[in-house]
Amino acid sequence: MKAKALWITAPFQAELREQELEVPGPDQALVVTSASGISRGTERLVFSGRVPESQWPAMRAPLQYGDFPAPLSYGYAAVGTVKAGPSHLHGRRIFCLHPHHDAFVAPAAMCIPIPDDVPDRRAVLGANMETAVNILWDARPLVGERVLVVGCGVVGLLVTYLLGRIPGLDLWACDTDASRRAIAEDFGASFCAPEDAPGERDLVIHASASAEGLRLALSRCGFEGRVVEASWFGDRLAELPLGEAFHARRLSLISTQVGHVAPAMRGRRTHGERLALALSLLEDARLDALLGPDTAFADLPQALDALLSPPSGAHQPLCPVVTYSKE
Repeated sequence: MKAKALWITAPFQAELREQELEVPGPDQALVVTSASGISRGTERLVFSGRVPESQWPAMRAPLQYGDFPAPLSYGYAAVGTVKAGPSHLHGRRIFCLHPHHDAFVAPAAMCIPIPDDVPDRRAVLGANMETAVNILWDARPLVGERVLVVGCGVVGLLVTYLLGRIPGLDLWACDTDASRRAIAEDFGASFCAPEDAPGERDLVIHASASAEGLRLALSRCGFEGRVVEASWFGDRLAELPLGEAFHARRLSLISTQVGHVAPAMRGRRTHGERLALALSLLEDARLDALLGPDTAFADLPQALDALLSPPSGAHQPLCPVVTYSKE
């Protein structure tokens, strides 16, 4: 059986390549893809060739083909149906951390069943929801805390969604894009522009992927508050005010990254269990507001640049969805 796969061949260049699929072994599954999601922050860095060489091992996707900087096939948000494999998976809809291919063979242990109440299109948020879960495990929010989320991209909004389910939080979300207001408020937060962000926060989650956003997060943190850095800057440097009140206020700056289960749950939850939890949290139809636009897989090489880096003033998508032929 042959499949088609999206390959990045050079910075800002992509194409579909045909490749042979291996015959699945006893611990593997053959999956026909129905949808995949584009994680714009990370995939923009990969597409533009801006993953630092020092981070090539850390940023390698679990089932990536090829190597940084290019050519490579990258991605980690595939949804499909198992056509051959272990009996407990055969015919089931699954999520897998796999690049954008119209069919693939993957380890059965990495094919996580999707709950019946989660449609394929929404299930592409599984990897980003897993990241949001890990962020909360690192942040350890408490009932009644004053919390600010800086940056309302997909991850920031999913973090806002999870925080909005905790009773008693004074929860705010801020972004330069006012079109994110309705989603943030629907998820239980008050929305503001960065210049209006409230101060004296016990917890600030930074997810804007900008040095300005991280400086704002530090400035809005109260005494002995903590800033959880959920962005990844690639090869860019961030200049931070670590003089001024940083020490006097005894602030904590905490990094979080989904490659490892957060210490709060490490040894108690596997990666697979964490992903299964994330998929179960996608049953809420309000999360559909994060999805789109939809792009046919056949059109993806030509559409990728505009999806990842729309021109200034154009609508900034949250999670573009790749759709695959039913044939």
